Order: sequence, then structure tokens, then C-alpha cells
Amino acid sequence: MAQRIAINGYGRIGQCVLRALIERNDPSLEVVAINELSGLDTITYLTRYDTTHGRFPGSVESRDGHLLINGHPIRVLSEAEPDRLPWKALDIDLVLECSGSFKDRATAERHLAAGARRLLFSQPAESDVDATIVTGINDSDLTASARVISAASCTTNCLVPILTILDEALGIEHGVTTTIHSAMNDQPVIDAYHQTDLRLTRSAMQSIVPVDTGLARGINRLMPHLAERFECLHVRVPTINVSAMDLSICVQRDTSAQAVNRLLQEASNSRLAGLLGYTEEPMASIDFNHDPRSGIVDATQTRVAGGRLLKLLCWFDNEWGFANRMLDVATRLNQLPRALP
Repeated sequence: MAQRIAINGYGRIGQCVLRALIERNDPSLEVVAINELSGLDTITYLTRYDTTHGRFPGSVESRDGHLLINGHPIRVLSEAEPDRLPWKALDIDLVLECSGSFKDRATAERHLAAGARRLLFSQPAESDVDATIVTGINDSDLTASARVISAASCTTNCLVPILTILDEALGIEHGVTTTIHSAMNDQPVIDAYHQTDLRLTRSAMQSIVPVDTGLARGINRLMPHLAERFECLHVRVPTINVSAMDLSICVQRDTSAQAVNRLLQEASNSRLAGLLGYTEEPMASIDFNHDPRSGIVDATQTRVAGGRLLKLLCWFDNEWGFANRMLDVATRLNQLPRALP
């Protein structure tokens, strides 16, 4: 039986989720509704044409309040209040909360009260959600009783699998990460007043901009034995997609760059196949555009100083990779007993 899905918020991640689902051609997941405050004509246009991922690989039309994807109708709603959404009438199994505006359980419960059986956040949520899932690491935490779930973040999905492999083999003491992230839509093209964070008032296309990050909190939640052992920085750079994670990690046992690369390459071919990538080619960020994996280790950049200080660089498509992780969680939920309304 197909899981009936509604996308709440049809921005970058919402659009990528729909595209990724179509590319997967998975009949067990069906998008039946989109709730987005923009007009249907704009929604149709931005589905058909995408600067980052190219023209939609199929037909995109609109008719009678519906977005038609390859002839399949998706009802389009424009409702700001979750309580008023017709999730019960539409028999919605799962709401993908992709607006980026909410991360609290109280808002999620409003969707459930409207008739949805479960909700999956497209960002790190508050600690009172039923589960925060990084695919390939803690999938077993997803149980039938879970109704409010988070798919963590693009950065957490890139980082935690790598930390898991290194910690198991070498024992992590502590570390510092720097996320080198593409520009996002909370930044202006030219200097503007719309942000309280003064750095985010500056042009996204002219500067490298440091911003705050909650990545360390994600490590604490998912790897509690490493709590308070990591500090994390985040800078935005003038590209529209594909980011990189720069890791500096101190480990307990002596190692070498070759040994570290071998560990990660083996994991990419076994337990983390399809999630963790590995390359020894001289590649640039654009080469990973539309890559569905959570992260790709650039083995040419691995360094080890003094036997125990590791330096790694890992690429990830912050849009497409994360959209695929959301669908991984949705697929896993579909394998569990259906949640009660």
C-alpha cells in the first residue's frame, strides 16, 4: 500500500523531495498534496525549471488547483495555519515539514490534530521529538510508535557516519569542524536589512559569510559519548549548491592518511554503501551536484599530523543528498505498522 504524503513548504528541499521521489520511481511513496503559500503558477514554473538541478525530467502542468506531474494530480493548498489543513480528508500518512519555519513538537502536533498520522521535519528539531534519524546510523530508533520525527540536517547526515567509522576504529578524543556551505535563501543577493544577524545582511554573492550552526548539538544528541568534545564553525560561500565539511579530529590511536582512507573506503563499499562516497579523483564541488549520497570523502585531501591529528574534506550536495535522506526515512516508516490517526 502506498504511503500518502503531503509536502508542507515547497522551497528548495520540498521541490527536491518531489523530484527525487519521481527519479526513484518508488510506487510505495505517493505525494498527494503540497501546502505552499505561493501561487500555483509559480509552483508549476519552479517545478518545471530549476537552475541547480535542471529542467524537470517529465511533464509538469497545472489544472483545477492541482499540480500535474506526468499526469498525476497533486492537490495544491495555500494555508498558513496547520490546524486548517485537510489532512484527515486526504488520508495523509506522512507530512514532510519542509518549510524550514518550524522545528517544535507543538507545531507538529497541529498537523497530527488535522489528521496526519506522522510528521517528518526537514531540519533538526527540538529534543522532544520521538526520533532524530541519520540514515545508516540509527535507523533502528525508528519504531511504530514514532509520530514526530526529524531527518536531522544535511551537515549531520554528512558528518555522523564518518565520525562513527573513525570512532569505532581509532577512538575520537575531540575535534573541530568547519562547514563550507553554499549560499541559502535567508541571504540577500545585495546588502539588505531583512536579517537580525548582521553578517546575513551582506550580499551572498560577494562574500564568504560566517554564520551560526547547531551542528555540535546534533553530535551531542546522536553520539552522546562525544558530547561537548566538538566545536563547529559554519561559513557560507558564493555558490548555489554543494557544500564541504572540513574536519580536524584528534584520535586515541596512531594512524596514517592511508589507513584512514582505507577505513572510509571500506565503509563506503559495505555498511554505508550508497550513503558514504569515496573518491581519489581531483574533483571540484560542481562535480557532486545532484549526488544522492550523504557525503563523499575526498581522499586526496586526507592528512595526518603526529599520528593522531586527522584532517579530512568531505563533499555533499546539501539539497539533493538531504532530500534523498528524507525519502529514506519515509520509506522506512512505510515498512512499519501504520500509525493510528
